[in-house]
Amino acid sequence: MIVVSGATGRLGGAVLTELLEHLPASEVGASTTRPEELARFSEAGVRVRRGDFDDPASLGHSFDGADRVLLVSAPRHGEAAIAAHRVAISAARDAGVGRLFYTSHVGADALSPFPPAVTHAATEVMLRDSGIAFTALRNGFYADTPLRLVRSAAESGVLRVPADAPVSWTMHRDLAPGIAALLLDPAIDLPAINLTAGRAMDMAELAEAGRRSLGRVIRHEQISDEDFAAGLAATGAPAIAVTMTLGIFLASRQRHLGIVDPSLTELLDRPTTSLEAAIPEGIDVS
Repeated sequence: MIVVSGATGRLGGAVLTELLEHLPASEVGASTTRPEELARFSEAGVRVRRGDFDDPASLGHSFDGADRVLLVSAPRHGEAAIAAHRVAISAARDAGVGRLFYTSHVGADALSPFPPAVTHAATEVMLRDSGIAFTALRNGFYADTPLRLVRSAAESGVLRVPADAPVSWTMHRDLAPGIAALLLDPAIDLPAINLTAGRAMDMAELAEAGRRSLGRVIRHEQISDEDFAAGLAATGAPAIAVTMTLGIFLASRQRHLGIVDPSLTELLDRPTTSLEAAIPEGIDVS
């Protein structure tokens, strides 16, 4: 059995759906804090169990009998996230899980200015020390951030951002089938794999991609880190969101986020989705 944690979340839910394209429902499990939201999967035969980072016994129950588990990183920050992952890793080991797959990120680094990268680095160390067979899925940075930025810039005509470097922005629609393919591969024995888009792009290139995709003038303007943070705060963004967003720019300048790896393209047997293709979605270009 393959069990997907965080199955009511965006990535976990998408992976669960992909697995059901290839496996009988009886061979798929879902671990979630909100099992009632997965009633349609349960009715179809998926084993849906409550799994809560704050209740180790529930995680052990949700992982019981699983050969493979996808551990989607906890929606928490800092020490709280690390503690949650420690609980999940112990539960998977004690349940006899054959291989644990963890959604890490490219650029995972204990010294990164992007807070989740520190969490991912610490979690990968815990996985190595646990004795359990594991694969760290080092996903490219999710494309939500550049899409949100360019869609806002399409209205104002200016993309005002701090200094940056290329990032391999990666779409959930590509990651979900890629991760499902790895979960289904009986021969996988890699301790880590990069799952990235086929191209890295900086903000100047993003502005140009937006111009081409939308037929609108979008000028790229570089501003200071402080002005960017102040601008986000002025829109009502919470402090943690400001820190996270600015952290991506700071980490990109360390040249750790622009990794482009062919693995995801090979798993999909097709090119990854380009930002140019995704930019127009949901935008009124009239």
